[in-house]
Amino acid sequence: MAGDGYTVDVRGMDEFSPRDLYAMLRMRVDVFVVEQKCPYPELDGKDFNALHLRLLVGEELIASVRLRSPLDVPDAPSRIGRVVVSPAHRGKRLGEKLMAEAIAACETRFPGRPIALSAQSHLQRFYESFGFLPVSGEYLEDDIPHVDMQRPVTAQTAG
Repeated sequence: MAGDGYTVDVRGMDEFSPRDLYAMLRMRVDVFVVEQKCPYPELDGKDFNALHLRLLVGEELIASVRLRSPLDVPDAPSRIGRVVVSPAHRGKRLGEKLMAEAIAACETRFPGRPIALSAQSHLQRFYESFGFLPVSGEYLEDDIPHVDMQRPVTAQTAG
């Protein structure tokens, strides 16, 4: 799958080469821990049972997102998390492309399920543009304001 000069890659953690896994985890730590000055456990144990969607230009990682399944819980949403664009590639609307690919992947792999995410509050409008609606009030997660959001099942994906 590709578009606009990038390639989309979706795989489980065990399918990564050590170098590719290192690149993805380093980008997440560089952005979420170092850039956002937020010391928290980035390696939270949830990557093992997740899918990782990456945008690549050639071999270069430019963005990634973590997709988690509903784990066989009836009516539970799939989850999008760890949405990150490489600082060297910001300003190219990659966040929009990444989210569109992540939603499509969730709808394909977890059909008939809503999609949930925990959004940094300042990005609420961005996620609303993809059909996500707030389902919680604002709260602090690692000293950063967040809001829980969910995208309902659309008629096309309801099965």
